[in-house]
Amino acid sequence: MFSPLFFWRAAAILGSSGIALGSYGAHGLQKRTMDQTKIKNWQTATNYQMIHSIALLTLSNVSHPATGRHVTFASSLMLTGVLMFSGSIYLLVLDKNTFKFLGIVTPIGGLMMLAGWGSLLL
Repeated sequence: MFSPLFFWRAAAILGSSGIALGSYGAHGLQKRTMDQTKIKNWQTATNYQMIHSIALLTLSNVSHPATGRHVTFASSLMLTGVLMFSGSIYLLVLDKNTFKFLGIVTPIGGLMMLAGWGSLLL
């Protein structure tokens, strides 16, 4: 299984890359496209990435209140989900024709993030 340190580092990578990708979306993406839907989709991907980087950072430092164990399952679901969700959106915005096969990955990633949050209830 992954350690809390792994999730700490993953959160740091997600957070820093989220800032870089958000900056690109705000300043560089308009050079590639003026399609407002694509720009909005990029912003959505960045927002979810940043929210989940903070969630992962928090989860890397807590234990489940009922069991006392690290919340590795929730962290794993959230990390995988944000990589699938945001990652597929970034690629689809950049080149939809090349990456159209990833269209199904986006909602699966969203479901994995949702499942990560839900697993915290257990």
